[in-house]
Amino acid sequence: MSNQAGKLFVFAAPSGAGKTTLVHAVVRKHPELRFSVSYTTREPRRNEANGVDYFFVNEEEFMRLRNQGEMLEFAQVFDYFYATSRSQVENHLADNRNVVLEIDWQGARQVRESMPDCVTIFIMPPSLTELERRLRSRRTDKTAVIERRLRDARSDISHWDEFDHVIINDDLDEAVAALEAVFRGEGEASSTDNPELRQAISDIID
Repeated sequence: MSNQAGKLFVFAAPSGAGKTTLVHAVVRKHPELRFSVSYTTREPRRNEANGVDYFFVNEEEFMRLRNQGEMLEFAQVFDYFYATSRSQVENHLADNRNVVLEIDWQGARQVRESMPDCVTIFIMPPSLTELERRLRSRRTDKTAVIERRLRDARSDISHWDEFDHVIINDDLDEAVAALEAVFRGEGEASSTDNPELRQAISDIID
């Protein structure tokens, strides 16, 4: 982990890129990290727990919290609202803890505006074909929903250049190692300024 105290690491990715699996793998290896649990108005999936994966709230409660200034960022994705608890993040940072925030590109843009010292990381699938395979293998969504997620994924991916780093999530162990390098302040290979990385991303999206 980096020696710099109280750093905020912001992750975003298209649906199906494996962001949650990757982030949780890193947090398990480094329990000193603090994982920011987001609010959402969607229903929990069968393997999700309230207060662990998300804080599941209805839309009325969500809007009440937003109006009270509790949201560091918020966005509407796939007909549902998602948001980050401002107080949760600020308390961890004030306690000299590194914080991991898992959101979408819209939220990442808002966080960058509020906390410009944050480190932003975009998780990219190894190919659009693999992304489609992952989405279909979940067996949690109807075909129409999957098709919409694929269309939206292309739009999400177009925002990769707004981030400090991009991790291509092909092999989980390699992706975890690349993230650990970012946490140590040694993430030159995954920097969006890296010409080799930019070419690899171009090969994925073209």
